[in-house]
Order: sequence, then structure tokens, then C-alpha cells
Amino acid sequence: MSAWCFRHGPDMNQTNLQFKTLLLLLALVTIAFIWILLPFYGAVFWAVILGIIFAPMQRRFQQRFGWNRNLTSLATLTVCLIIAILPVIITSALLVQEGATLYKNVESGKLDVAGYIEQFKNFLPPYFQHLLDRFGMGNLEGLREKIVKSAMQGSQFFATQAFSFGQGTFDFLVSFFIMLYLLYFLLRDGPELVRKVRTAVPLAEPQKRRLQLKFNRVVRATVKGNVLVAVTQGALGGLIFWFLDIPSALLWAVLMAFLSLLPAVGAGIVWGPVAAYFLLSGSIWQGVVLGLFGVFVIGLVDNVLRPILVGKDTRMPDYLILISTLGGLSIFGLNGFVIGPLIAALFMSSWALFVETKPRVQLP
Repeated sequence: MSAWCFRHGPDMNQTNLQFKTLLLLLALVTIAFIWILLPFYGAVFWAVILGIIFAPMQRRFQQRFGWNRNLTSLATLTVCLIIAILPVIITSALLVQEGATLYKNVESGKLDVAGYIEQFKNFLPPYFQHLLDRFGMGNLEGLREKIVKSAMQGSQFFATQAFSFGQGTFDFLVSFFIMLYLLYFLLRDGPELVRKVRTAVPLAEPQKRRLQLKFNRVVRATVKGNVLVAVTQGALGGLIFWFLDIPSALLWAVLMAFLSLLPAVGAGIVWGPVAAYFLLSGSIWQGVVLGLFGVFVIGLVDNVLRPILVGKDTRMPDYLILISTLGGLSIFGLNGFVIGPLIAALFMSSWALFVETKPRVQLP
């Protein structure tokens, strides 16, 4: 017995040392790899997200037309560029232009926001007027000065952003082409990469499959479902604002689309006060049209489209989506509206897997 331990003990220690060294090496090179990718983390992140969303389309192309993977990946990339990427770029450019025009109109006095607020205040009961006075919104001249000052800061912000965009055009183009380049290879070699990652993860096969399915479902639900619902609500809101001749309809449309991403907030926080202003100021038909359109068209989009696009099996509690989305936006910026709910969903799934490994105990 002692001879066996003498022969095999050093070998086992040597094997453990080699395994620990390998783990340390893996940790170091993984940290280094993530570190060198950080300057382009946005491009890599959206390449992965779009790859997950458009992978089923690439498989359908391959099954239906019998093309090779290079051709189907190129066709899928072209479709993604046309329907997903270019509209975002064009809308962002128009939004910056619209925002700059709005601030210039406020600064020059063409758009008297303080006058609208004063007019709205006069329609309110005395108690609410006194409440506005306590918050410093009763003095029209002081309020106008604050708005003009904010408008000047906003104009400077948009001018700075335009200048920064001009300076950072090269960086943007580099990140953009990195995303397209990486997306092409993820569409082409995605299944093989997924198999390699699943093989390397030290979990049981059912657990790995469950986490992978949850990851894919949450990504597709968050981007495809929530974004399409938000875009639809924003487009409808912008359309009705344009029809009612409300200034800067595109800016309000983007704001409504953004607020539609947040549960318990929604686009009603924009069109609701505008409809109330129309009704209180005597523009009855505009207020009625906007109110009915907001309730029965914009509001019902969420109830009709979201269950179809998201699905019941990927739904999380609204409070969890709201908190994780706001937290993701505050930490990761615009990318956080996907990263936040994704981390929350994986958090819930991982703890559910851990609980399932524990023996069930009958509580008293």
C-alpha cells in the first residue's frame, strides 16, 4: 500500500499542479483577450446579438435554396444591413438635426415653451397654480430665462456632438466594419463556435442546454420583441403628432419609442400631457383624437404585439425588467437595454438550476 502511494502520489500531485497551472493560464489569457476587445466591445456585442437574431434566417436560406454557408451568410448580412442597421443610422442623423433645430427655435423665441407652460398653468385650479409657484415655475420671465439658458446649452451640446462625430468618424467606421465583418463569420461559423463553447463549459449537458436556450430566447425577445414594439409605438406616436402639426414630431417619436422599452412607463408619458394640454386649451378635437389614438392604437400595440413577438416562456416580471433595464442603461449606456434584462434572466435561470440540484425539504 505504501509502495503504491509512493509511486502514484507524486504523479497525482504533478497532475494537479499542471491542471491548476492550465486554469491560471486560461484565466490570464481570457482576461487579456477581453481587455484588448474593450475598445470595440460595442461592435462585438452587437455582432453577437444580431448573429443570434438572424441565425434562423441564415438556416432558412440554406435549407430552401441549397446555397453554401458563405453565400447564405452574405445574403443574411445584406438583409440585416438593410432592415436593421441602415434605418438606425439614418434615424440617428435625422434626430440630431431635429434636436438642433428645436433648440435653435427655442433659443430664438420661435418656439415659446414658457408661454405654453404659462397658458397651461392658467387652465389649472388655484391649488395646482400655487404648487407650480412653489417649484419656481410661476414666474414667466424667470422660466423663459431658464429655458433659453437650457436651449443654449443644448445647442452647444449638439454642436459639440456634431464636431465630435466629425472627429470620430474614422473610429465609427472602424467599429461599424468590425461589427459587419464579425457578424458575417458568426453567421457562417456560429454553430461550430457554440459547440466549442458548450464543450468547454464545466456544467452538465442539460444545464448547458437550458442556459443556452434561455440566453437565445432572452436576446431575441428583448431585441426583436421589445424593440419592434417600441419602434411601432414610436412610429405611430410620431405619425399622430405630425398629423396634428405638433413641432419636432420625430424627436417626440424617438422619445416615445425609448420610453416604450420601459415597463410601467410607456409612451403615454409623452402623448398624455399633450392631449391634456389640447383639451384644457380649447383644442377639443385635437385632444380627443390624440387621446383616443393613444389609448386604442398606441396602447393596444403593446398588448397585441408583445405576446406574439416575445412569447410567454421568456416573460419576466415587469418590475424586474424595469429595474434591470434602468440599471443596464445607467452602467452600459444604450447597450444596457439588452445587457440589463439579459443579466437578470441569466441570474434567475442560474439560481433556478442551483435550486434544482438541492434535495427538496418538506418545510413545516
